Amino acid sequence: MRDDLEHAQDGGPAASASALPGKRDIFYESTDGLRLYAADYGPEDAALTVLCMHGLTRNHKDFEPLIRQLDLPCRFVAVDVRGRGLSDRDPNRGYSPDVYVGDMVTLLNKLGASKVSLIGTSMGGLMAMIMSQALKDRIQGIVLNDVGPAVNPAGVKRIAGYTSGVRTFPNWQAAADAIQSSQHTAFPDFTGTDWMAFARQTCRETDTGQVEFDYDPAITENMDVSGPVWKINFMMWRLFGRMKHIPLLTVRGEHSDILTSSTANRMCRRHKNCRLVTVPNRGHAPMLSEPEAVSAISDFLASQIEATLTAPGSQPSHQATTAAGP
Repeated sequence: MRDDLEHAQDGGPAASASALPGKRDIFYESTDGLRLYAADYGPEDAALTVLCMHGLTRNHKDFEPLIRQLDLPCRFVAVDVRGRGLSDRDPNRGYSPDVYVGDMVTLLNKLGASKVSLIGTSMGGLMAMIMSQALKDRIQGIVLNDVGPAVNPAGVKRIAGYTSGVRTFPNWQAAADAIQSSQHTAFPDFTGTDWMAFARQTCRETDTGQVEFDYDPAITENMDVSGPVWKINFMMWRLFGRMKHIPLLTVRGEHSDILTSSTANRMCRRHKNCRLVTVPNRGHAPMLSEPEAVSAISDFLASQIEATLTAPGSQPSHQATTAAGP
């Protein structure tokens, strides 16, 4: 890693120094008894709640650089999906999208959120697509970050490769170096500062002083990189076809190996209320703190706020106090 790169790249994880709006901790219990975590930002009585769902091996901290830059009267709730971050690991290894979606429904019901927009990165985007049917009367809009109804198998194999590698490092610098080694093609302009910020978003320090990725290794056990993908793609395209009533913003990394340009363009041809934004010089997946992403998401959410406030019988999305878990 180069030692002379001290300044954060614009749009990288270390780029924004703005304060987070009123962060609060939420702990809640899943239907199978796990203690799960979400970070809560902004006014609790906002008209619109924005639920932020991360990728396979990530956690709620991925969304903090974006939230810092969005000057909107929203309540942002960024989750740690079970098995990640501050959420319990699942002893029964119930790591599948349908279980994750059930957890999200439990959380939103606990918060009393009646008007919700979703932001989902990769796995979180697939969750958002499923939630579009499970909660279709409550969802005001969806942001899909570098994911769609068809997933490129080459990208899935790449992700499976690096998630099965070394997970523990002697110190933070070693963790940052390892992440740079596996992710540099997706973020070619990142500086040393950015890679360290990336490490601190995705890793944790153990009691022995070592650094490890902050997720249960078992979360990758359900990944099938050898079987046919056409059946899954067919089912997801059918699901996507039922989302036409929901405004959609699709964010794609210019060099993504998960969401191809042909799939992204097909999505917007089939969904008449879809906008596609391509983030230059990014692979899978954009951080969403890049200027192009921030601008598009800000405009998109502003339109959702306006629609919520002008809807007949509109009321704030929050109907209960912040939930404290056991």
